[in-house]
Amino acid sequence: MRDGSYTYKLFDRSDFSAFWALFTDNLINLMVLAGVCQFVFQMPAEIVYGRIVPGAAVAILAGIAVYVGLAKRAAAQHGRDVTALPYGISTPVMFVYLFGVIGPIYWSTNDPMLAWQVGIGAGFMGGIVAALGAVIGPWLKRVTPRAGMLGTLCGIALVFIGTVPLATVFENPFIGFASMIIILWGLVGRFRLPFNIPAGLLALIVGTVVAFGIGEAKLSLDGVGFYPPLPYFGDLIAGIQYLFANPELFLVLVPVQIYNFIETMNNVESAEAAGDHYPVATCQITDGVGTMVGAVFGSPFPTTAYIGHPAYKRMGAHAGYIIGVGAVIPLAAFFGLLAFLNNLIPTAAAAPVLVFVALSLITNTAHSVKTDHMAAVTIAMMPHVSSFLMVKWGSLMGALGAVGVAGLPNLGDDALTAALLQQGAHFEGHLALSQGAILTGLIWGAIVASVIDGRFRNAGGFALAAAVMSAFGIIHGASLQWPALNGVTSGYLIAAAFLYIYPLFHKEDDLVNENAVVDEAPAPAE
Repeated sequence: MRDGSYTYKLFDRSDFSAFWALFTDNLINLMVLAGVCQFVFQMPAEIVYGRIVPGAAVAILAGIAVYVGLAKRAAAQHGRDVTALPYGISTPVMFVYLFGVIGPIYWSTNDPMLAWQVGIGAGFMGGIVAALGAVIGPWLKRVTPRAGMLGTLCGIALVFIGTVPLATVFENPFIGFASMIIILWGLVGRFRLPFNIPAGLLALIVGTVVAFGIGEAKLSLDGVGFYPPLPYFGDLIAGIQYLFANPELFLVLVPVQIYNFIETMNNVESAEAAGDHYPVATCQITDGVGTMVGAVFGSPFPTTAYIGHPAYKRMGAHAGYIIGVGAVIPLAAFFGLLAFLNNLIPTAAAAPVLVFVALSLITNTAHSVKTDHMAAVTIAMMPHVSSFLMVKWGSLMGALGAVGVAGLPNLGDDALTAALLQQGAHFEGHLALSQGAILTGLIWGAIVASVIDGRFRNAGGFALAAAVMSAFGIIHGASLQWPALNGVTSGYLIAAAFLYIYPLFHKEDDLVNENAVVDEAPAPAE
């Protein structure tokens, strides 16, 4: 019920703790992309810190301005406090752009400038695709069970946001454990720290101090300077022209941007499960336009409503925490301070914050779906494990080549695939599951949840949609293709036929599984 005297406060005391968590999340992404672009793709610091990082900051600032407005509107509509959606660079998509778009151009031409131009061209075109997701986003949200949408996010959280940073902690245990225990105490356990200092801030300070003590942090002013954001229309047009001259790059671009707008939809659903309601179409347009703005100002990397809203909601944050990020990130980017922080703060000191975000998302999902639907959440997570395996197998082959091992077969080589199978490593199956993992997870989560609820037509519709997408290579395929009837597509068609036809020949009572274990209703309070 609305209260006429209600006024939404943009800033709350809890925003301070939430700020450090979101700032750390964004900082890690910016540190990673800057490091890869500068040291792997040999881009000069002028491009990395003078164009890419300021462009990303402009995109983050633009999106945060919209999400603050959406939070104010939601609070006014519902007459209560809400937590603004977090916003930043999409972590999974960032890696796809790095190694699926920018990397191949650099490796084939040895031209870092061209690689950057194609990157911002891809970012701009990808933003258009992401914004178009608003056309089908609301409908897709209505027909997709929550367990499917949140389950596939939990898969990303488990392997990429949780497991990888946790491995970083164990690679540098002196630094990582010092930060980790503070995060567990202050953010997971929610116990007070001395002087109410935010756990994220204290974890960074302690981790950095420990790193100095063992010689793994340094003070360096390399890269510090003034880098005002400027539009790069000429470079953007050159990048777009290269894309149209080499349309095979769209085979990477389109599927990953479909993923991006579905990620936005899922994150909005995650916020709704935590009690805050936002319009999915508006959020998808915001993310697409934000990505396009970033591309104009030099950043190739798509932005999105972040995963992890439940974590910030749990902290009691309002909108001040994203306003703080929207102020500090651009300030640091425009004056080259991110280069300074990159040298100062070890990754292991910041990684525990990401572990907390993963824990919060998975825990919140378990509380926001029916107990029966945890089966759907679980199966939706599984394709991301396969995706993780494929990434690491590829890294292993690259590392073997880098140390001079000669005669290495490529992943997918028939003899290697057969040898892996003999060792219990199901390469072909994991490859299929990894291709379009977020869509595959969503689809299978939706199928399982719909079957559990007896919504067989809905389940059949998802199986049929999966058949169409697999035929075109959107999922379970290396790239987009003309439709082909392969084994996976046929399997989906068989599943869809069963789900549509079998229930027609049986009475509703015959479809009830009397042997299913049903949770007992709680006893009434005395």
